[in-house]
Amino acid sequence: MPGEDLHRPVKVVVVGAGYVGATFAYSLLQSGLASEIVLIDANRAKAEGEAMDLNHAVPLARPVRIWAGDYSDCAGAAVTVVTAGSAQRPGETRLDLTARNVEIFRSIIPQIAQNNPDGIILIATNPVDVLTYASWKLSGLPRERVIGSGTILDTARFRYLLSQYFQVDARSVHAYIIGEHGDSEVPVWSLANIAGMRLPVYCRQNNMHCVDADLQDIFQQTRDAAYHIIERKGATYYAIGMGLLRIVEAILRDQSTVLSVSSYIEDYYGVNDVYLSLPSVVDRGGIEKTLHLELDDAEQLGLLNSANLLRKLIQDLGL
Repeated sequence: MPGEDLHRPVKVVVVGAGYVGATFAYSLLQSGLASEIVLIDANRAKAEGEAMDLNHAVPLARPVRIWAGDYSDCAGAAVTVVTAGSAQRPGETRLDLTARNVEIFRSIIPQIAQNNPDGIILIATNPVDVLTYASWKLSGLPRERVIGSGTILDTARFRYLLSQYFQVDARSVHAYIIGEHGDSEVPVWSLANIAGMRLPVYCRQNNMHCVDADLQDIFQQTRDAAYHIIERKGATYYAIGMGLLRIVEAILRDQSTVLSVSSYIEDYYGVNDVYLSLPSVVDRGGIEKTLHLELDDAEQLGLLNSANLLRKLIQDLGL
């Protein structure tokens, strides 16, 4: 986009005023990134109630217009964040949600694209990788402007748990979860580091024990976190709300930030024509590029397995 676009009033639309959508809108309100926030929901009263509640916080936060709208209000939005869809139920995998949510997206995505052909669509609804692929197909938008939240949340969980184990600030841990946002996701142990030191080196230099069983347990906690949270409180929304805010910030501020978002993959260790998560550079245009990690053999196989599972699901759905 032209440079002057960076200085125009910024509108962000949130489709879906449930837990995740409302939490993201609240985080966005506090951030001061947007001058306009529009909430769209099939339950109009719910969107209106959330807008009213958020507006009452404006005098205590940053100036911003917030209202409940419809799809015509997507016009001119820099980003439309889609959180609408059927919720994950206790004991249900993310992939079990697919057929129901694809049908919902068949009515949502074309309306967003028709009213805002120049904006970016950011998908958070699960299973996010398949639904982001579906959104790309249904919208007709360039693939770099259709993004999924991907494993940004898994990566944050991974870094937090590693930080607890290694007793350092989570922001000082550099590690990624790649592939599907779901059961087939892959931890990139070979590149995980603290201060540029791979984890085994960090352990040796700090007289710590890197126990393989402990590290595997950290990954299992990362992968299964949503199931445990849903079992206890019914839904997850705080961390993903912040994850969405981080992606939107990278877009609106043209930051060229490396984030593990779901993006369209081509010619990547034999993976093609699928959306999945790899570290990607995110800026005002969306996905600027996806970085090619030097994975070890096991990680390559894990990524290929993850991609194959998603490709089969996409094919079964006729996408």
